Amino acid sequence: MLNPKFIRKNQELVKKNTTERGMDPQVVERWLDVDKKFMEAQARLEDLNQQKNTLAKTGKESNDFEALREEGKKIKDAIKSVEDDLVELEREWNQLINNIPNIHRPEVPIGKNEDDNVKLRKVGKIPNFDFETKDHIELGKIHDMLDFEAGAKVSGSQFYFLKNDAVRLELALLQFGINFLEQKGFTLVMTPDMAKSRFYLGTGYAPKGDEAQIYEIDGEDLGLIATAEVTMAGLHADEILKAEDLPLKYAAVSHCFRKEAGAYGKYSKGLYRVHQFTKLEMFIYSLPEHSEAMHQEILRVEEELTQALEIPYRVLEMCSGDLGAIASRKYDLEAWMAGRGDYGEITSTSNTDDFQARNLNIRVKTEKGNEYVHMLNGTALVTSRIPIVIMENFQQKDGSIRIPKALVPYFGKEYIGK
Repeated sequence: MLNPKFIRKNQELVKKNTTERGMDPQVVERWLDVDKKFMEAQARLEDLNQQKNTLAKTGKESNDFEALREEGKKIKDAIKSVEDDLVELEREWNQLINNIPNIHRPEVPIGKNEDDNVKLRKVGKIPNFDFETKDHIELGKIHDMLDFEAGAKVSGSQFYFLKNDAVRLELALLQFGINFLEQKGFTLVMTPDMAKSRFYLGTGYAPKGDEAQIYEIDGEDLGLIATAEVTMAGLHADEILKAEDLPLKYAAVSHCFRKEAGAYGKYSKGLYRVHQFTKLEMFIYSLPEHSEAMHQEILRVEEELTQALEIPYRVLEMCSGDLGAIASRKYDLEAWMAGRGDYGEITSTSNTDDFQARNLNIRVKTEKGNEYVHMLNGTALVTSRIPIVIMENFQQKDGSIRIPKALVPYFGKEYIGK
């Protein structure tokens, strides 16, 4: 969440930022109104408590016990009423401030939606085929790698079974990615697949409920994570880190679960948008003055990894209207997918500044005192997206699929179907 003092002092800026993100600035006005009432109620409670203490002292010197008792009852009832009001005001205060988005960085292009995202560069050669190509769904059937029918039967739509070389491909990608990031100085972590709701709220994701994209566990304050960002952000919750230990750079492996409600577009079939997948996520805790450099480092690592897999891609910077609520700045990498004849997102990276750290109370001890750290995240590999690219872009005329050279030592052979 944003610093409440910052919101009070920069009301117009916060409302402008909210509008530029495509959100209703009235949430800022509503929070300011509740914030004023909340502070007034706190002042009223403090005044009543002072009256209570004064009355207690007066009682020792007075003989009019009945009048004192009556006055004491009035003050006690008033305190109870104000305390009840404060409980409701605090609930509303928290709900509203959690709906005020992060302040985007000044470098972020202003725009309404994905059409206004800025294409920064294209890298790699788009494959040119002299035969009729197949998409990954058809290739998965030919090579007995993917079974969506069985997945739907057992778990529901948008679930799947990986079989044979698809299993080998996922494990090869993970091992390749793990080794790649370890060589870049990242510490390896495998996170829990569930997290408490505090960490969904703390990272800025929607709380659990009817509109959430979260699979929740009935009767428990737990949900299946949609991204390792949630668990990795919680790793150092309520801690004061040492400045000399930063940056802390993690490479986290986790399973991810997403309801993807309403995701019924033309690319919703197959592996592109599914309810369960495995992801290798980069997560960095940084000093505030270094976070922009860390963001560029994550982007550089994403590009180097994608290039190592011989995947043609483009880099986009998200405009204000496509940033969401959490990131102060965000980039996407989109890979060329021959099956659709277009680019599709395979990774992204976000700098959240201190937005998440403030919620989760993660600070760093510096010469200035205890400051909130900056937290950044970036996807290295999504094992449901990269196989699409490999299967479609590296398909051969005879129906086989070539494995990128960097992946062969992990996959164990050069081709699928030969």
